[in-house]
Amino acid sequence: MLKHKQQSFLKPFILLWIAAFFFFLPSLRFIQPNDKGLHIACPLPTKEEQVVQRTAYTFAYNEAHEQANWVAYILTKSQLGSGVERSNRFMEDPLVSTQTATNADYAKSGYDRGHLAPAADMSWSLQVMQESFYYSNMSPQLPGFNRGIWKKLEEKVRSWAALYDTLYVVTGPILESGLPTIGPNQVSVPKAYFKALVAPNQQKGIAFIMPNVKSDLELAFFSVSIDELEAKLHRDLFYQLNDQLEHQLEVQREFWP
Repeated sequence: MLKHKQQSFLKPFILLWIAAFFFFLPSLRFIQPNDKGLHIACPLPTKEEQVVQRTAYTFAYNEAHEQANWVAYILTKSQLGSGVERSNRFMEDPLVSTQTATNADYAKSGYDRGHLAPAADMSWSLQVMQESFYYSNMSPQLPGFNRGIWKKLEEKVRSWAALYDTLYVVTGPILESGLPTIGPNQVSVPKAYFKALVAPNQQKGIAFIMPNVKSDLELAFFSVSIDELEAKLHRDLFYQLNDQLEHQLEVQREFWP
């Protein structure tokens, strides 16, 4: 009898929780960063990588080098030109369990806190903009590189997103042993950076490898095929694409108009 009374008492609350769950389910799905669209831009992670998903991008953190191995996201035409003010508030990333670099690492180092996922690509949301300033999204870049040829490539990517509507973007430092470091956390200073792009609607692919130095060369000089970049990184980038499409995209090396 007592058991029957308890069940009768609890039943309305159970029904209420079920109703609440289905009421909020659409909004929960909307804010989740791990829908298929975001995942398809991600490289194949290794077992050692700490993969973290944020609202608009995913990254794999490398504790030994105190920065991300890669950052992946999707950039669409609808996200461009939203005009959210640049944050400029650099923060340690609480989602990285081993902790990230800090202000002290970059202070008086002579290096810029170079964005991997550019702040200008994240200007469509205040939260997304703020998240782009976590140190997990930073890498030491020489000012002449960060404010020059690297910025020029970032601007070109946005112009391609406006032209092609949707881009899958993977970008990061080329990390290796023996790199110089800065700061108390010994943040590695990469010799070069990469960026790989897929325009899925046009079935186009292209990649770039850029030395971390000032350059007046044209962007096309740094373009390579995605296959060439994968060989350099020893990593499978757009592995979730259809195998035939993946091969078609990754052998292309023509500079996009």
